[in-house]
Amino acid sequence: MTCELISVGTELLLGNILNTNAQYISQKLADLGVNCYLQTTVGDNPDRLEEAVRRALARADVVILTGGLGPTCDDLTKETVSAALGKKLVLDEDSLAHIRRRFAKMGREMTPNNVKQAEFPEGCAILPNPHGTAPGCIIEHDGKAAILLPGPPNEMEPMFDASVMPYLEKRSGTKLYSRMVRIFGKGESSVEYELRDLMDGTNPTVAPYALLGEVKLRVTARCRSEREGEKLVAPVIAEIRRRLGAVVYSDEGRELHEVCAELLLGHKKTLAVAESCTGGMLASRLVSVPGSSRWFLEGCVTYANDAKARRLGVSTDTLASCGAVSGQTALEMARGIRRTSGADVGLAITGIAGPDGGTPEKPVGLVYIALASGEVEQVTELRFTGGRERIRNSACLNALDMLRRSF
Repeated sequence: MTCELISVGTELLLGNILNTNAQYISQKLADLGVNCYLQTTVGDNPDRLEEAVRRALARADVVILTGGLGPTCDDLTKETVSAALGKKLVLDEDSLAHIRRRFAKMGREMTPNNVKQAEFPEGCAILPNPHGTAPGCIIEHDGKAAILLPGPPNEMEPMFDASVMPYLEKRSGTKLYSRMVRIFGKGESSVEYELRDLMDGTNPTVAPYALLGEVKLRVTARCRSEREGEKLVAPVIAEIRRRLGAVVYSDEGRELHEVCAELLLGHKKTLAVAESCTGGMLASRLVSVPGSSRWFLEGCVTYANDAKARRLGVSTDTLASCGAVSGQTALEMARGIRRTSGADVGLAITGIAGPDGGTPEKPVGLVYIALASGEVEQVTELRFTGGRERIRNSACLNALDMLRRSF
């Protein structure tokens, strides 16, 4: 089965937003074994969009369009696809009722132009959208299928997983079972080299995806049932864990801060964090986990030296002799936040995120991370490259990894 993607929106052509929808869908199609040979981005122009739709349907079995399902005058995807297929738009009362309820729930007045979001090409299958006001739809025509999805990723992704994936599985005659392995502390090329024979496998497949500081491996089996899929996938994941060891931190797709939350909760430990260059980013990630109040006590951002001394008890002698960005300062920060908060574990970050403030001895990207608990104290020095946000993000990930490995 072949598929083409059409991303609709002038904002995509201008580079105002990143087209993460195409990336997301392409990865899902690859997992399913569906061949995606072409991707097209079209602005909010009905003539060019209709031409793109006609060409795509002439080449591919399935055409997936994202964007242009909103209520404004330049949201013309349904109208244009309907014209290309010779179909009329008809009002769906159930969808209209859903849109009205959503506006009422938000305490907002529904304007007349929102009615168009409840109009669909006749004979299509409507895809519900619990996260927004733009339902999607699947239109089958002459053995082909056009799938229309909303543009916002937080609406498109759940709709794709809940409605489109089952449709494509049924259409292709393939059922998929996947698990996600997440790795921190080893680069993509190294992971691929160590697992090269596993990546040559056909069922299950092992597909790597590189993130900032991390590698994800999607292990996917074609199967008749979830039970059969797990039987195929589990031995491969066990072998990945055996070869890579402690750099594998999850085989269920959980993120690093979620794994740390589980460890803290499971070991009945509490945590407090002290941050300098990350400015609260570490605490923010930790408290994004539901139920974090059971193990997270507090976070403290101490940028100035005076704040480090006053709030955390960092020695003024240490600050004078070693500097704010030093292993000793990081350790005293971790000890201080643990002592003042009463937490079982104190975790601290100090560094130079840039773009200014670096010296030859202490360049931009130099970061110290420290952990203090009743059982162990440890400090690590790290040197990162890239811009300010990249350095801060890398510091947070490494702090979380230090916490994870301490259990």
